[in-house]
Amino acid sequence: MAADKFTVVVVGAGPAGGTAAYLLAQAGLEVLLVERGAEAGRKNMFGGRMYSWALNQVLPGFWEEAPLQRPVTREVITVMTERQSVAITCQDAGWGEAPVHSYTVLRAEFDAWLAAKAEEAGAILATGIRVDDVIRENGRVIGVRAGDDEILAEVVIAADGALALLAEKAGVTEKPKPRQIGLGVKQIIELDAPTVEQRFQIAATGGVAGLYVGSVTRGMNGGGFIYTNKDSVSLGLVINAAEFSERQVPVAELLAAFKQHPAVAPLIAGGQVTEYAAHLVPEAGWQRTSRLFDDGLLVTGDAAGLVINLGYQVRGMDLAIASGAAAAQTVIQAAAAADFSRQQLSGYQRRLQTGILRDMELYARAPHFLANQRLYSAYPQLLNAITARVFEVNGEQPEHLLTKVQAQIKHSGIGLRNLLGDAWKGVKSV
Repeated sequence: MAADKFTVVVVGAGPAGGTAAYLLAQAGLEVLLVERGAEAGRKNMFGGRMYSWALNQVLPGFWEEAPLQRPVTREVITVMTERQSVAITCQDAGWGEAPVHSYTVLRAEFDAWLAAKAEEAGAILATGIRVDDVIRENGRVIGVRAGDDEILAEVVIAADGALALLAEKAGVTEKPKPRQIGLGVKQIIELDAPTVEQRFQIAATGGVAGLYVGSVTRGMNGGGFIYTNKDSVSLGLVINAAEFSERQVPVAELLAAFKQHPAVAPLIAGGQVTEYAAHLVPEAGWQRTSRLFDDGLLVTGDAAGLVINLGYQVRGMDLAIASGAAAAQTVIQAAAAADFSRQQLSGYQRRLQTGILRDMELYARAPHFLANQRLYSAYPQLLNAITARVFEVNGEQPEHLLTKVQAQIKHSGIGLRNLLGDAWKGVKSV
């Protein structure tokens, strides 16, 4: 078939692709936004939270029109054993005031909205199309192949997700290894708004972001999450793919145990599961980022491995939006110079190095630190044991707090050297 020709083809209508398409179309360039799902957001999944700074730079005051769920006004980290839990809670009344630092969102709604913004700006959205490969000519990318169709472009922006298939086929990155990928599973559990607000003790204008670590993954590298939406909660797990493969524990079994835990079950009781999804998540951090550009090609979002996981904070959607914006700015500059060479497009990576990649480099040690198995078994057991001992009153001779802590550390078998070493590595890493 005869090939169509655009200035830019953006592959993937997620946050990175939608942002890039919107800004490029606003600049008057011919843009095709290609999505393999039946509609934007249909196949996209993430935990449920977006840090807002990046989108506010692209669309100032976006919260006035974007389909957001709740502003996050409370952070909760829960450390679990099979029967116990210790929660650390932080909240600030000011977090609910605009500009809010983060929101819970549903990707099916949000991605569709962002793609519609791109269409309004002049981009063409083509859904239900799977892009199979890039097209090269004289060493440079000149378009993409979708089945029997060829779509030509001066630049292809790959925003096609964690497996980074286009970047791999273009030869700018290697297939991610299992230890560089997380398996995410998620359910949307429907509860009416008054129930959500009563159970999580929030106002109608508030929301909770909850992270869970310990027995929720049965000692595997990963954790659980619960985010409050308007009339539902987003609940799920993310587990390192290599460890999951080695342990062969059924995902349904892990998810069921998480939902039945005494710290979780009362929050979701009576709720109806209305959506279930699974997704791959890049977890290598700084170690996986390499060259994100080539002649006629830019790589963004999850495809570029742009995720920061610190255990207590997980960032992906804001980095995707920021990378989409950086890609658009680079292409706009390239179009003005009528130069889409690798040298010209290298400005994309320079833009990232003053923001996203700077942040990722700061936390370059985090993935290695989070691979420490003691974080998911020994330390949750120790923290819960210490806490239970601190609050225990049994009529026996009382002990000072330090004596109780020392006794539990000795009983844990972790060893003071490991404890101090892990604490030092953690402070340096995250």
